[in-house]
Amino acid sequence: MFIATGAGSGYLPKAPGTWGSAVGVLLWLPLSRLEAAPYLAVVAVLFALGVFGAGAAEKILDRPDPSIVVIDEIVGQLIALSFAPAHPAALLAGFLLFRFFDILKPFPVGWIDRHLHGGLGIMLDDVAAGLYALLVLHLGHWLIKML
Repeated sequence: MFIATGAGSGYLPKAPGTWGSAVGVLLWLPLSRLEAAPYLAVVAVLFALGVFGAGAAEKILDRPDPSIVVIDEIVGQLIALSFAPAHPAALLAGFLLFRFFDILKPFPVGWIDRHLHGGLGIMLDDVAAGLYALLVLHLGHWLIKML
């Protein structure tokens, strides 16, 4: 439950997913100094732990995709911020973009959320939302540099 709830951040009142994303931002701060391969390795390990942790939490709590499970938001946020410039505006944009795609659930995020179940389903919709945010963040950064 410790892993699934993002060190307990999923128990914070109101909008646990946003709290989980905030934990992802806090984790990104030291991880952003890593080279690409170790950064992605950390994200992959957290994903694997999340699949098992989220699946176990579902069984313990006896309900699908419990809101206190936020390891998926942490991993999705880390994906969204992958290789982001170390600038407060980029950090804020990455945070907001991830929350936007996680809440809006454009295809295939919503499809994954509705059709895949268990720990893998819990994790994969946030991975997809994180990839959308990553793409938009880097496209925006590239456009700003072009101006």
